[in-house]
Amino acid sequence: MLKGCFRTLLVVLALCQTAGAQTTDTLYTPKPLLKGADALLIVGFVAAAAAVSPADKYFTQKLQDPARQSNKIFHNGAIFFRLIGDPGSLAVGGLTYGVGRVAGNRRAEDIGLHSVEAVLLGGAITGVTKMIAGRARPYKDTANSLNFGLMRGLTGGTDYQSFPSGHTTAAFAFASIISAETSHWWPGSRWVIGPIFYGGAALTGVSRVYNQFHWASDVVTGAAIGTLTGIKVYRYTHSHPNNRIDRNLLRAGVQISPQNGWMPLLSISPGH
Repeated sequence: MLKGCFRTLLVVLALCQTAGAQTTDTLYTPKPLLKGADALLIVGFVAAAAAVSPADKYFTQKLQDPARQSNKIFHNGAIFFRLIGDPGSLAVGGLTYGVGRVAGNRRAEDIGLHSVEAVLLGGAITGVTKMIAGRARPYKDTANSLNFGLMRGLTGGTDYQSFPSGHTTAAFAFASIISAETSHWWPGSRWVIGPIFYGGAALTGVSRVYNQFHWASDVVTGAAIGTLTGIKVYRYTHSHPNNRIDRNLLRAGVQISPQNGWMPLLSISPGH
């Protein structure tokens, strides 16, 4: 897990350095938090979750096949991607911010801080949903994939906190904001970074079904929450560069003014 986090950190930092001269730190251009494309994305995720739900038991049973469960590659891979999803995504984000802070690389600070925000916000949304939905985990009730109980997640403990998948949420929140941030700095990276990080996030979701902690529909819903959270955090922070968190935790950078001229972005950080 540590090696995986370290490699991910190196990729992120390398992109920050490579993309350093590609564009400005942020664009002072207000962007709406909700757009028409977002509605299509939400509809798509809802449709995917609804389509997968009838096959929840099927996917669980297939991955519980003794041959698959005894396969060392599958077993170790499930552990690796589970840890990469959580706490790996949060750890890499925090380390990226810390390294950027020490090295004086504002873009590393930016991507680290915003990825941590996305993962934490996605986790909060998922946590509240788990409490309300009260869905039994597959290992608790394999025969009934529709075992929901309103607010049972509060009283029944982790056994009834299956919906949605928190690990998948974290992995997709991290993937979506990394993809958005690096595409902003280095537009050509989207065709490389997107598939790598989203692919890893998808495998995190598969690992949760493999380990019988989540149904497939839990994973799809977690992917939806994570993806949308990452997009929203990116859109908000780059449309509101003087928001309180960025103003206090990011060092001074450069932005484009509303008049399309260059101006300093004053960001007063503790200790500076």
